[in-house]
Amino acid sequence: MKNLKTAAFVLMAGAFVVTSCKDNASGDKAQAADAKLSIDYEKYELENGLDVILHQDSSDPIVSLAIQYAVGSNREKTGRTGFAHLFEHMLFQESENVPQDQFFKTVQDAGGTLNGGTWKDGTIYYETVPNNALETVLWLESDRMGFLINTVTESAFENQQEVVQNEKRQRVDNNPYGHTGWVLDKNIYPEGHPYNWQVIGELEDLQNATVADVKEFYDKFYGPNNATLVLAGDFKTEDAKALIEKYFGEIKKRQDVAPLEPQPVTIAETKKLYHEDNFAQAPQLHRVYPTVQQYTDDAYALDFLAEILASGKKAPLYKILVKEKDLTSRTTAYNNSQEIAGEFHVIITANSGVDLDQIEAAIDEGLAKFEAEGVTDKDIERIKAGLETGFYNGISSVNGKAFQLASYNVFAGEPDFIEKDIENIKAVTKEDVMRVYNTYVKGKPYVQTSFVPKGQLNLIVENSVKADVVEEEIKENVTKVVEDEVTEVVKTPSKIDRATPPSVGEAPALKIPSSWEAELSNGIEVYGISQNEIPTVNFNLVIEGGHLLDSMEKNGVANLMTDIMMEGTANKTPEQLEEAIELLGASINMYTSREAITIQGNTLTRNFAATMDLIEEILFEPRWDEEELGRIKTATINGIKRSAANPNAVASNVYNKVLYGENHIFSYPTSGTEESVNSITMQDLKDFYATNFSPSVSRFHIVGKIEKEDALAALADLESKWEAKEVTIPAYPIANTRDKSSLLFVDIPEAKQSVINIGYLGMARTDKDFYPAEVMNYKLGGSFSGAVNLILREEKGYTYGARTYFNGSKLPGTFTASSSVRTNTTGESVEIFRDEIKKYKEGISEEDLAFTKNALIKSNARRFETQFALLGMLQERSAYDLPTDYIEKEEDVIRNMTLEQHKALANKYLDENKMAYLVVGDAATQFAQFKKMGFDEVKMLDKDGNEVNLKNVKQ
Repeated sequence: MKNLKTAAFVLMAGAFVVTSCKDNASGDKAQAADAKLSIDYEKYELENGLDVILHQDSSDPIVSLAIQYAVGSNREKTGRTGFAHLFEHMLFQESENVPQDQFFKTVQDAGGTLNGGTWKDGTIYYETVPNNALETVLWLESDRMGFLINTVTESAFENQQEVVQNEKRQRVDNNPYGHTGWVLDKNIYPEGHPYNWQVIGELEDLQNATVADVKEFYDKFYGPNNATLVLAGDFKTEDAKALIEKYFGEIKKRQDVAPLEPQPVTIAETKKLYHEDNFAQAPQLHRVYPTVQQYTDDAYALDFLAEILASGKKAPLYKILVKEKDLTSRTTAYNNSQEIAGEFHVIITANSGVDLDQIEAAIDEGLAKFEAEGVTDKDIERIKAGLETGFYNGISSVNGKAFQLASYNVFAGEPDFIEKDIENIKAVTKEDVMRVYNTYVKGKPYVQTSFVPKGQLNLIVENSVKADVVEEEIKENVTKVVEDEVTEVVKTPSKIDRATPPSVGEAPALKIPSSWEAELSNGIEVYGISQNEIPTVNFNLVIEGGHLLDSMEKNGVANLMTDIMMEGTANKTPEQLEEAIELLGASINMYTSREAITIQGNTLTRNFAATMDLIEEILFEPRWDEEELGRIKTATINGIKRSAANPNAVASNVYNKVLYGENHIFSYPTSGTEESVNSITMQDLKDFYATNFSPSVSRFHIVGKIEKEDALAALADLESKWEAKEVTIPAYPIANTRDKSSLLFVDIPEAKQSVINIGYLGMARTDKDFYPAEVMNYKLGGSFSGAVNLILREEKGYTYGARTYFNGSKLPGTFTASSSVRTNTTGESVEIFRDEIKKYKEGISEEDLAFTKNALIKSNARRFETQFALLGMLQERSAYDLPTDYIEKEEDVIRNMTLEQHKALANKYLDENKMAYLVVGDAATQFAQFKKMGFDEVKMLDKDGNEVNLKNVKQ
């Protein structure tokens, strides 16, 4: 159901109720007699026009504050694009009463999390914190709503311009097909239309923006009268109201912002464009038909049309392009109805070397097949079934509830529009789906792009014209020095003392739901937690081994194993199995990781037993479909080829090879190599299954609205039908034998960013020092407020983010410092990492240690809110044989850590002189400098991690 964009989801009659108390705080909360879930809220308005929505939820001692502004990139102007997103960044810097970089630190210090997001139609900011920090987040949000603009200086603005430009390079310029959205929007929407530009903005506009431009934008759109505040979670209504009035009530109303009227577009004729993509390894065709805005009858039906056309094995596009013609391994379609207009997308990434003319013809053939076959009642039923589970998942956290209430209020005028939204979805019929197909797709003009690898113009669709994509030129790094005229911030008068942060009461105590354990007679260990808030269950079956059980010669068998087992059963074709899962409103996924194969499920409680029946059928009765194996191998090989052009994937693969060495299976990707995947046969998969699938190495975890006895009853067949056998998991020796600093460079010509991975082998998760080392690392790079991020992002503006971390399992993992930085800052960024790691070993301050303790201990209040989070906790416990109170023991480690212990851990586990410094980027402009930077060795590697003779390298 992933292609459906609508925020609300279909439920069975009486299953969901939204109650609105409006202005009556003590009003009756109407409940349907058989309601399974209700979200009640109270809505009122402050005198300054701020809409306030309160939703109480005392299931966990946390609160979530979300503020959504009715401003996205659709409020910008040609030549001044990217402002909404740029301003999202500016609001995290400082305000008149909150010093530089203290928004993140203050919330993290309280044990909370925060972030923001901008899209075409809106901007949202949120914080989720333990409930004792409620007043703190109200103070923070109100200060940046009403007391920010005097802090927007030239230097602060210049920094965030750089950060946003780096985000664009990372997400757009350095990614395969990254420029597709720009090409499509420029050709679908006429100049001046609010959807003609990208949310992140034009690079030229970002570079030319001024402080005056930003202040004008803020004054117009960031007032209380253009915002909705939602508070969800555990609080007392009267206390919350008083605090909201205290902090937000005095903020002055700003300019009136008229709602945007719908502006759907039509295009007179089909447009076909092409682009040679520096990072693409396979051609991609992307077709878009203009449609209509959200919440219209046609928008709902178009959502269903996309699902029926392309999602799943019944889909006509899948049958033609994948099954019959073997042109691709995946078909995608979705309807994107937004506030003022919409688009219907069809995206096909072709198999390597496939001419996009063939893709275009096959899409048209698939559409014709859809016309001939039509839509069945079962199609409509299976889509609606999945939407119920999806709805519950979406509101499993207080943050999710806050987002949904805010969105409906901003775009539909009332939070209780959810009731109408649900009814509109339930009302969609097969006739509606055919109607919108005929109205918007059949025979209609469209915009279509052909993105092909460089040098493969022969693969573009015939009669396509060149798209005017502007590629950034790599230049020498020139640090722009900005001198602010004003050094002291002028403070806006306030009725209250905003300069002093609110006092924070005692943090709520750690509260972990009680769990249960059992062991089945065949050896499967079972771990469970009953959580009754929503009528769903999340569960998984973990079979140890995974990639560790692959042979070097046929690496990738485990990965193909998990794919083939989802392709039907002895009694069900792949199509029939998929439909059976969807009709239950369930999802079942199977995947391979380094040390396990996992079958993951999510379903409605009432359908858990039936879902387990399907999992048992998948597990015990594989279909071994040769035709599907061929398709899976093709898809896997195509993915491997595409990874070779993705700088992040290249960095990950080479980093593992360098650290683990070619004699360890971890030095090879879980997916395998082109050569190894090609060599794998069905018999290899059958042998792997017969040898390595056993309850003796399996664990089952379940969380949700289900009791122990019901869960175990549903596992009865898993117990009786699955006989245990001995499984031997290979033991690979792992040792950190590095004795020098090595600068290793992999060339990605014309890369706009360099991917940096620095580190060496560390500890296993089971090592007694592992968790203490994670605590030690927190202030170096374990959070947004870590030293490396504050310097590389917040001070220098070289990156969108920088982190350091330890990972490990039953086997030793790595210590890694990583970032993607602007190409012309590569050398300096590597030096900053090296210097900060060295400096960190000198010790941190009492203040930094206190911050670390607060952030890690207090965050436990929100750590286990959702079913998925609790499932992860059970999985961690069972994997490493941890006691039931291991979280409490971790808190003791944090609470008792001293500055001396912190320093000792840093010196024991951080040695910058023995690390591998891997850089993946543009060698022509960046490689030579490293020869003069004091590394013990400097080498060039290829994308497979093999050394390249420097005599053959152009520098």
